[in-house]
Amino acid sequence: MTQTAEKPATQVELLRAGAVATFQFSSPTGVNVFSSGVISSLGVLLERIHNDPSVRFVVLRGVGKTFAAGADIAQMAGFSEDDGEIFAKTGHHVFAALAALPQVSIAAINGHALGGGCEISLACDFRIAVSTAKLGQPESRLGLVPGWGGTQRLAKIVGLAHAKRLMFSGEGVTAEEALRIGLVDEVVPAPADLDAALARWVERLRAGSPAAIRRIKHALAHNDEVKQFAMCFSCSDAREGMAAFLEKRPPSWTNG
Repeated sequence: MTQTAEKPATQVELLRAGAVATFQFSSPTGVNVFSSGVISSLGVLLERIHNDPSVRFVVLRGVGKTFAAGADIAQMAGFSEDDGEIFAKTGHHVFAALAALPQVSIAAINGHALGGGCEISLACDFRIAVSTAKLGQPESRLGLVPGWGGTQRLAKIVGLAHAKRLMFSGEGVTAEEALRIGLVDEVVPAPADLDAALARWVERLRAGSPAAIRRIKHALAHNDEVKQFAMCFSCSDAREGMAAFLEKRPPSWTNG
């Protein structure tokens, strides 16, 4: 099967507000679905902000009934094995780029996050969900497996036992259950409460040096803590942070 470059029904848009860059998914139906076109578009937009020092926080959110209902089943139904490999590799590449962002990333889960929708949230640093959301990896109920990093990231975040239960059964969990097992970091009552929650998280995380956060993320991903620690001492943020501590004043970060 040859994949065509049709315009996806679901769109992804990059919005900027100060130090926060938001990737917003929307669809005429209110159900956001990830086709190969959507994933490729997201990859292009991620490249745009990766090295932008003015962006400190990245938010992913949906408009409508879902955060993301998962991969485009209608597109996948006609796949050959080669098509499946291309689709999986594209998602892996883009979600790895999301996970590797130097900025802090937060998934604002306004509705169900299933399959690929759950996987993209797993590639973020933090997840905030509305109380009515369900999260899960239902691929086994379609005769499939998570193909965009879910088998690895889910186990790292919630532990192997919970990950096996979710993936083997294909069942979704409520936002409260997701909070209990560590799949999300906060639950808010309704979509209208997400903005206030995001503002709290941004304020909480703003105190940390962006350069230090970038190095912490790198050390977590690559197990090179000693190297990243040593590099701090050629960094203006480290000099400023230690000076501010000794002088008993708030630091002024330059992301250097």
